[in-house]
Amino acid sequence: MGQTLTEKILDDHLVEGELETGEEIGIEIDQVLTQDTTGTMVWLQFEALDMDEVQTELAAQYCDHQTYQFDFKNTDDHRFLRSAAGTYGAYFSRPGNGICHQVHKENFAAPGKTLLGSDSHTPTPGGLGELAIGAGGLDIAVAMGGGEYYVEVPEIVNVRLEGELPEWATAKDVALEMLRRLSVKGGVGKIFEYTGPGAESLTIPERTTITNLGTELGATSSIFPTDEKTKDWLSRIGREDEYVELQPDEDAEYDDEIVLDLSDLEPLIAKPSMPDNVVPVSEAEGEEVEQVILGSCTNGAYEDILPGAKMLEGREIAKHTEMIVAPGSKQASEMLAREGWTAEMMAAGVNFSEATCGACIGIGHVPASDSVSLRTFNRNFEGRSGIEDDSVYLCSPEVATAAAIKGEIVDPRDLADELGDLEAPGLEMGDSYSPGMGQNDSDIISPDEAIDDELIKGPNIGDVPLKDPLGSEIEGEALLKMEDNITTDHIIPATSDILKFRSNVPKLSEFTLSRVDDTFAERAKQADGGVLVAGENYGQGSSREHAALCPMYLGIEAVLAQSFARIHKANLFNFGLVPLTIDEDTYAKIEQGDDVEIVDDVAEGIKSGKEEFTIRVNDEWEATAQLDASERERDILSSGGKLTWTKQRAEGGDSAASADD
Repeated sequence: MGQTLTEKILDDHLVEGELETGEEIGIEIDQVLTQDTTGTMVWLQFEALDMDEVQTELAAQYCDHQTYQFDFKNTDDHRFLRSAAGTYGAYFSRPGNGICHQVHKENFAAPGKTLLGSDSHTPTPGGLGELAIGAGGLDIAVAMGGGEYYVEVPEIVNVRLEGELPEWATAKDVALEMLRRLSVKGGVGKIFEYTGPGAESLTIPERTTITNLGTELGATSSIFPTDEKTKDWLSRIGREDEYVELQPDEDAEYDDEIVLDLSDLEPLIAKPSMPDNVVPVSEAEGEEVEQVILGSCTNGAYEDILPGAKMLEGREIAKHTEMIVAPGSKQASEMLAREGWTAEMMAAGVNFSEATCGACIGIGHVPASDSVSLRTFNRNFEGRSGIEDDSVYLCSPEVATAAAIKGEIVDPRDLADELGDLEAPGLEMGDSYSPGMGQNDSDIISPDEAIDDELIKGPNIGDVPLKDPLGSEIEGEALLKMEDNITTDHIIPATSDILKFRSNVPKLSEFTLSRVDDTFAERAKQADGGVLVAGENYGQGSSREHAALCPMYLGIEAVLAQSFARIHKANLFNFGLVPLTIDEDTYAKIEQGDDVEIVDDVAEGIKSGKEEFTIRVNDEWEATAQLDASERERDILSSGGKLTWTKQRAEGGDSAASADD
């Protein structure tokens, strides 16, 4: 039997386990990336592992979230990250150089490689044939030390693309159509492998838009085969020697197949406040729009912004609408400027932002009260934009620009008919990429150019909290009961007043779950232990491990949920919190404030491989909770978390490089 593209890459990097769906395997990681809001903890954990230098082929540290440096704490974080990259041997991308996924794609992503990143949208380079996976920061630190990354072998789904995109339909609409069909939970435990003649018709910028937004399906990753378009794109950026032909075997067998005819697509839009709330743009027409933003890691490439520039040529945006362009990288900004498009867009009334994640996480360009914002981003979770009661829509650059011109949501096809002289811009590949980007880029400091050889810590940068080994008893109050689809933005918000404390866990923990209940952190401190209760898909969204680390710091010992998002569940293991799955009836019956006790000897049960635990509520009724964990994950829980477990392994005679064997 032949292999899928995903199986070929996994097989080539397999260190432990068997390539069977659902089985846990350990794979070698070639590249790692981290960004400034997750990176400080990654390097503090790397320091705690007593490592001397990075062991992966390449490590890259990006500064893309806090680039405005509105507080010395942000600037101190960036200085610390530069010093960590220099001390341990990583590339350092300066603040303002761009968003990690776009800059990594331009400089380092390569077919056939494995990439692990402490950001959920790490799968972006899957459009180049790289198997890229988002993970928690502690997993990144261990991988940088040479340890394997462990993951359950996902189901591999063949997304067969037929036909070609019609005018005004885009790659963003491909991703939105997938969300419309499958929902934000439809990709959990899966890797989407795009094949077929439709896939061959898409350019690399289009493919990376699709793989980026695949994260919102809950997918482990998304990937495209490589071909002449891959080779052409690598050639444009001076890295043609990194091209490798990668295709699935003709007789490869997939776990499932989805057929999507590109020619049937039309402009789509995700209505507030979830990426899968997708409808045709025509069904949302007429809604007045006060803000439009082009950019982000999803649609921030030169090729993404250029269609908007072409549509604005000789025109102005509506007087009541503000339009911002936030390029994915300085490279994209430079290309637009060199070709005159920046001036053209400015003449139309557009404001240009630094290349940053800022607006996507609620830092800068926060919408006005009771207003509609159209964005080419990947998430529109309620409150993520920086204002709690927001109304954010997700769409393609073409739909966003049409709204800026009209001042309201409009199908660009209808606007073209109305104006008479508006043509579909299509997608045009850039010819002015700087060759040899990467080590020769003035905004990326290579390990050979490092200016720091020791860590520089400001007063806001603390140590990594550790949890005690797991005890035999877990009992405490159900401190908070939550609904479905609680995101890591709910657990640890990323707004400017909170984000600056990512390096200071005691302070950051004060904001834990404040968007759900602003009394939670104080109640948790007073309770001295307890559990959380949640519905489906708990912990979806960002990979931020602080969403597990801060509850641990506050004394939370277990989370009872109907289901967990992949990365967050791994982070719960990594910080010693027991993730137990409960059924719908148990969830409905348990109430906030109830006393919850795990009747069994927890430590012994976890060590012995016990899968079902009995929970007793208020000494009145009992129910069963499930623990789905590998032997390795059980050992991690028993030790109180992965950092302690990894150090114990190393001290026991294993090298850090084999700490996860």
